[in-house]
Amino acid sequence: MGSILTLLVVVAIIAGVAWLVRQQQATKARELDDAKTEARRWVERLGGQVLNLVGTNDAAKQALADAAERYTAAGSQMDQARSAAQARGVTETAYEGLYYVRAARSAMGLDPGPELPPLPGQQQAGAVSEAREVEVEGHRYGASPDPTGRNTHFYPGGMVAGRPVPRGWYSEPWWRPALVAGAWGLGSALLFTSMFSGMSGVAYADGYADGMAADGVDGSGGDVGGDQGADVGDTGGDWGGDFGGGDWGGGGDFF
Repeated sequence: MGSILTLLVVVAIIAGVAWLVRQQQATKARELDDAKTEARRWVERLGGQVLNLVGTNDAAKQALADAAERYTAAGSQMDQARSAAQARGVTETAYEGLYYVRAARSAMGLDPGPELPPLPGQQQAGAVSEAREVEVEGHRYGASPDPTGRNTHFYPGGMVAGRPVPRGWYSEPWWRPALVAGAWGLGSALLFTSMFSGMSGVAYADGYADGMAADGVDGSGGDVGGDQGADVGDTGGDWGGDFGGGDWGGGGDFF
């Protein structure tokens, strides 16, 4: 009799574990489906803007080209998304693309449209608050709050390889090599200090070291970027609901 009871208990435990596993798998599947649905909504909005806007000046054309690149990247990420976290990353990529769209619209004198959720590290990095031109190692770099004939490359602001790059318009996308390589070149500290030192509203207002300390970055930038990324991903549902039937999703200027 004792053996039968023991066997029944073992069978019940196995059945319970199997049920729990199935429930967890079903929950993950639902979360993935929900995250993908939200991501598709934002990617479609980005695609509508990219396909329907035509730049009328160099700054707008460059910003729309960057938005198109983000649209392509989001599509690729969507195809590879196997978890809710990865799907939320697609949403974040779409957000970034829409920031470029807003910049392009502003450069053309159009209404930029509704505000967007913040990107990872964007608030910490701040924004370029004044026009500035510096020379570093024999090369001249420019930055300004608004596009100029020279500053036609927009960056929405955020952490790049552990360092905050303020939102603004630049003479060239000098941060892109760090995005690809995950690290800055030897002259980057001098560039950051020269470009942003003393500028209000940016993380480097009091110099490179103070800027890093203000962001809580120890040199790697992992904690700031990772934590912010998670927070932004979690807000995707709320923002999708707010704008689902609004200006970005409907017809007219914001498609």
